[in-house]
Amino acid sequence: MGDAAQPGGMGAMMGMGGMDMETMPEHVQENMRRMMATMPAMHDGMMNEDADVAFACGMIAHHQGAIDMAQVLLEHGDDPEMIKLAGEIIAAQVGEMEEMTAWLAENAK
Repeated sequence: MGDAAQPGGMGAMMGMGGMDMETMPEHVQENMRRMMATMPAMHDGMMNEDADVAFACGMIAHHQGAIDMAQVLLEHGDDPEMIKLAGEIIAAQVGEMEEMTAWLAENAK
């Protein structure tokens, strides 16, 4: 994760500047690791020339980020209300991702 703290890198974009990832709580480290995977996918998806395809591709990656965050909460969280919400978010995002994936299969050129 060394480049997360590099000037202009993802860490700088997220306001982390020179913070040392290894001293952060495990849930923060895990959220950052997962975000580093989904952010480029979201960016790449949104670059499609077709606005509908760009939306679907970008949103699929965005939803994956929400699922990742919810999974980290399920692994590290304590509050029953937040744990319940995380489960609901996962279910909703998975359903929407399936809908967009099916649309892409039928409509993307």
